[in-house]
Amino acid sequence: MCRLFGLTSSPLRTHATFWLLDAPDSLSAQSHREPDGTGLGFFAADGTPQVHKAPIAAYEDRAFAREARDVESATFLAHLRYASTGGLDLRNTHPFEQDGRLFAHNGVIEGLDELDRHLGEDLALVRGDTDSERFFALVTRETAAHGGDVSAGLVAAARWVAGNLPLYALNVVLVTARELWALRYPATHELYALRRPAGGPHGTRQLDHAGRDGHLRVRSAHLADRPSVVVASERLDESPDWRLLASGELLHVGPDLRVTSRIALPDPPAHPLSLSDLHPAAAASQRPV
Repeated sequence: MCRLFGLTSSPLRTHATFWLLDAPDSLSAQSHREPDGTGLGFFAADGTPQVHKAPIAAYEDRAFAREARDVESATFLAHLRYASTGGLDLRNTHPFEQDGRLFAHNGVIEGLDELDRHLGEDLALVRGDTDSERFFALVTRETAAHGGDVSAGLVAAARWVAGNLPLYALNVVLVTARELWALRYPATHELYALRRPAGGPHGTRQLDHAGRDGHLRVRSAHLADRPSVVVASERLDESPDWRLLASGELLHVGPDLRVTSRIALPDPPAHPLSLSDLHPAAAASQRPV
């Protein structure tokens, strides 16, 4: 199952160090399935999006992903990909960038021919083969149609997919230079949010998060003295304040770190897919690692 991680300390910029594939070379580690791609997105001081990513497969050098990335930004987006749609290629590796926004997705959308027809000329936004980037193109189009309102664009795109296409899961994180959005739909996969005060629950600690599989790790000494909001596919530390988003919940963290949320998609998908409905590669990508 793909792993999503988003962090914002807006309006303050934060130094953070990411390891996207931090497993040692051991028989124990080799027995675990490796991701099919890793990516990290953030923003330069002038607001320009920056994306570092690589497809990770048996024939690829994992050095890129195992290196620690020390970067500064007010928002961050990291993704570990287990491929369901599209080959193991850089153009299919998350996060994706469109109109100065960064996007990553966990789940499966089918009926891509119908989605392509619905996108029409906006299909030109898509560089790869994934369902994820196609959905992002729909979000980009709907955001423009709603006067630049990302929340409205994300909800409109998700409602169209939920009403028209076979859908297994649509968990997404989208960031701009100063804002973050997260959507969990439906309840297929977990997505958690943590409103972290400066120093965490003890008030003195840096952020130091690690996923259960050892692949994703992030550390930030700056967050010992400034608040943040984290979104992730799993609880990443012992804090009791992690909250599981509800099915259909859209969470938005504004440029002042103000958090709002609402149930934007209260109804189930019109054409829900089960794990047994997916082709073997897609099904394998959606099982817990």
